[in-house]
Amino acid sequence: QVQLAESGGGLVQAGGSLRLSCAASGRTFNNYAMGWFRQAPGKEREFVAATGISWSGGSTYYADSVKGRFTISRDNAKNTVYLQMNSLKPEDTAVYYCAARVYASSTNDYDYPYWGQGTQVTVSS
Repeated sequence: QVQLAESGGGLVQAGGSLRLSCAASGRTFNNYAMGWFRQAPGKEREFVAATGISWSGGSTYYADSVKGRFTISRDNAKNTVYLQMNSLKPEDTAVYYCAARVYASSTNDYDYPYWGQGTQVTVSS
């Protein structure tokens, strides 16, 4: 099993940047694909970004709405995955969750058995 804890959320003006972190417990972080999802008030949870395990190439995937603005990365030595968010827009306002699943990444939230508690990101106009 793996436990996840997000940090780095906050209030930022439109056009600004934030970097979210997700720290994972456990000794087998390298074997987990990691994803970021978000949920805005009154909306369903949606995929943001995902990265596969490093030794299989560490491919990254992004939702069209964040492509070119957000970057997912991982530091296996620190058991941490990051989400660098640039050029933020008010529509990026949501609770952001990181999630983990063994080996292959996925854009579907139901494929991830492990979730963090979420961190709030608010973008003001």
